[in-house]
Amino acid sequence: MTGPGLPGNAEYEAATRTFNLAAAPTPAAATTAHTVADVQAAVRYATGNGLSVRTHTTGHAAATFGPMADALLVRTALSGEVEVDVAAGTAKIPAGRVWGDVVAATSPHGLVSAHGTAATVGVVGYLLRGGVSFYGREFGLAPNTIRAIELVVADGSVVRVDAQHDAELFWALRGGGGGFGVVTSVEIALFDVPAVITGASFWPAAHAPDVVPAWRAWTAEAPTVASTSLRVLNLPPMPGRPEALTSGPVICLDGVVLSRTDDLTAASRIADGLLAPLRAIAEPTLDTWHEATPDAVPQTHMDPPNPVFGMGDHMLLNEIGDEGVTTFLEATGPGSPLLAAELRQLGGALAVPNTTGGVLNHVTARFVYQCVGSAADPDATKAGLHRADLVRTALTPWQTGRTIPSFVGSHSQPQRHLDADQVTALDQVRARIDPAGLFQGDIMPNATARR
Repeated sequence: MTGPGLPGNAEYEAATRTFNLAAAPTPAAATTAHTVADVQAAVRYATGNGLSVRTHTTGHAAATFGPMADALLVRTALSGEVEVDVAAGTAKIPAGRVWGDVVAATSPHGLVSAHGTAATVGVVGYLLRGGVSFYGREFGLAPNTIRAIELVVADGSVVRVDAQHDAELFWALRGGGGGFGVVTSVEIALFDVPAVITGASFWPAAHAPDVVPAWRAWTAEAPTVASTSLRVLNLPPMPGRPEALTSGPVICLDGVVLSRTDDLTAASRIADGLLAPLRAIAEPTLDTWHEATPDAVPQTHMDPPNPVFGMGDHMLLNEIGDEGVTTFLEATGPGSPLLAAELRQLGGALAVPNTTGGVLNHVTARFVYQCVGSAADPDATKAGLHRADLVRTALTPWQTGRTIPSFVGSHSQPQRHLDADQVTALDQVRARIDPAGLFQGDIMPNATARR
């Protein structure tokens, strides 16, 4: 590396490109790392020029980035393929790969990872920020599936950490809020899931007062092999988007029922137990639930495949009951400028403390709440943020006061995913691994006391 890109040149523009077009970072310099040696060179350059080091891959979480005026931004796009070890049930993934790459590599073997709903999201950021998968109620939080991490630390050396090698740093990396180094690869556990039932059902919002409480009641006793998401959608017409999704507010129930064998009989019973009563309340205007192989799952949630101008907000909620459902629907329904407001089912293995997991190893909340809106222009952004604030206020009686970093919508929103003792322990790890604070700017709000 002869030197990073500076504002205005092609290298800088490529390295600062983000999926969220409304939150493009403006660092002092930027570079794309294609090899571990590139990362090491970037660390040396930053150290020699009085800059801090920041990292990203796809920029889905760009709105959560802090200021970068004194930073070198490293975009990780390391070369190499996803390496699947079928016998060991693991995959090694270079930093820069997205979940679509992993699904394509694992699905032919009947194996799945604890990936998120979007194929375009970067693997490393999702894992370290506490990803919640449609497989999570069966297998737990995504950070707990990491078996090893390789990273470049502040002195430029490459270290590999796992349960036997620097277990303290391994613990801290998994959900600790960043600021430890530049991750160059991860090794994760895979799970035998040869078949699934997946899809989505859509109803006009007029049916929400009956459909949503029935879904909420089902979630209280749902088997761990089933995971679902309930969204209120206000989507504009687009080429290829069915009219059933754009003809006014609609509610969408999507998710996955997994099977550990090729026989989907048991999974079908579970899916029917959820969907048949809801279909009896009102016939969906669009219904795509079907038997499939796991490579179909990244399409289930219909996350946008291309970069967008977006804003968002997020909370974790306790049991909301029918009163909370009514409040949610009133705040997010007709008249809302938000494109989507979601309640995602938690529980199962996600709520069970994992003694070998990272610092963020379980979540006791009942639901993830998140919303997304357009930030295509100042008026749309203002309207979305105002409605997000109204929803946040309305749902205050049920919020836990905690968040999951992978769902956080902006750097400024209230966020807390660690307790005070965990923050103290993490600061001690950072003081050891990065005593000069080279990576301090990458630490999430409320994840350190060392500012």
